[in-house]
Amino acid sequence: MADKIFQLNDVVEMKKPHPCGKNAWKIIRMGADIRIKCEGCGHSVMIPRNEFAKKMKKVLIKGEVEH
Repeated sequence: MADKIFQLNDVVEMKKPHPCGKNAWKIIRMGADIRIKCEGCGHSVMIPRNEFAKKMKKVLIKGEVEH
């Protein structure tokens, strides 16, 4: 399986939708853990990077790189 490429501020689709009904999440922090924020209700979740890579389906919108 090829490595999934993602970066800060990308909007990604996860395998399971959030209980609010949306399945779009924005990556707001990256490190050993990744914090993602639901684009529907604004709830944020922090999960380990390897777990995130397994649960992520695809990148919906490439994020702008902030300087």
